[in-house]
Amino acid sequence: MDIKEIKKLVALMQETGLLELEIEESGKRIRIQREAIPSARAVSSAPLVLPVSAETPIEVERKVDGHAVCSPIVGVFYRAPSPDTAPYVETGSVVRKGQSLCIVEAMKLMNEIESDVDGKVAEIYVEDGARVEYGTPLFRIEPA
Repeated sequence: MDIKEIKKLVALMQETGLLELEIEESGKRIRIQREAIPSARAVSSAPLVLPVSAETPIEVERKVDGHAVCSPIVGVFYRAPSPDTAPYVETGSVVRKGQSLCIVEAMKLMNEIESDVDGKVAEIYVEDGARVEYGTPLFRIEPA
């Protein structure tokens, strides 16, 4: 692995919010680790969870009343912190600004997505376990 490849990995870590990356290739192992963001926190016994706010509004194909919470990263959408627990929110749930709505997993790092408004969950756009891209609408929240 040359320095250009390592720089690409570091850039990928910064884009996705990864704190640690370990790769083994042809018998050689490289581990890259960077300092945690002060607001990082763990959720129960789950892997490291970083609160992420999706403040970038995007247009949803149909006109709707409310606020779209969008994915700030590429990854896999999970409605609950683990398969054997209840989802963070359901349609109709009342949420507060900063409350966890879901998790988007990116390269084994669990990123907690928080509501950026007070309101009521009007719609959940994504199925549990689905891949999401940057800017994918996840929820529609009717502001309080």
